[in-house]
Amino acid sequence: MTAEGGAGDGEVLTGGMVNAGAVFRRGGLVDRPAPCTARALHAHLRALEEHGFDAAPRPVRLTPDGREQLTYVPGDVPLPPFPRWAMTEGALRSVGGLLRRLHEACAAVAVDTSAAWPRALADPEGGTMLCHNDVCPDNVVFRDGRAVALIDFDLAAPGRPLWDVAMAARYWVPLLDPVSAAALYPAGLHAPTRLRILADSYGLSRHERAELPAVVEQATASCRAFVADRVADGDPVYTRTLAERGGWRRWDRVQEWLGDHRDGFTAALLD
Repeated sequence: MTAEGGAGDGEVLTGGMVNAGAVFRRGGLVDRPAPCTARALHAHLRALEEHGFDAAPRPVRLTPDGREQLTYVPGDVPLPPFPRWAMTEGALRSVGGLLRRLHEACAAVAVDTSAAWPRALADPEGGTMLCHNDVCPDNVVFRDGRAVALIDFDLAAPGRPLWDVAMAARYWVPLLDPVSAAALYPAGLHAPTRLRILADSYGLSRHERAELPAVVEQATASCRAFVADRVADGDPVYTRTLAERGGWRRWDRVQEWLGDHRDGFTAALLD
């Protein structure tokens, strides 16, 4: 998120959809609505730091009015339409490396199985590691063109590391048909090449590379179901965004395009 002007109780941070207008920066702290898993999530973030992952906000406190305070991470957060500096190959490699660092730390931290982790974008196959599940450009902090931190862990839930990579690939390659990509991304991004760069920078095994295209399609279907649930509940933000981005035909087009290019993606990952 980025700062946008002032407010009586702090700077409003722009970016994101769910908490738009409700996130404030007050000096070195960010004050935002707390997710329902805040206590377990705060404990997890503190444990990640103890295991050497310092690339996330540090939880400070929960407030009686249902909000949380976290340390502010300085830097640049790319917002749509995404700037070219955030879509360079160097930026993409840094995202892959940052995600790998997160997963290496997460693998050493036990998941609190008593917490009601959100299932909306969680890996349907489950897992023993806490995944971020929403490593989109809006949730990555950059400095000097390199990804240095992840923010907004609200959708974190147990899953496979490959699920988190697939979710990130959807946004950072991006794995969208050309019409959909043109609305948000700079021109000239070659999806097979960028998918290989992400896989290389993360360090996927050959077996994981072979599985990745199918997991991306699975993740895309989950994202579509997530939007459908929000729209069915009458969420005005998701209803408006769906209409502005081409309705359900856009989702049909993306899913058809992924299926048509599955073999090409697999070849780019394995050759």
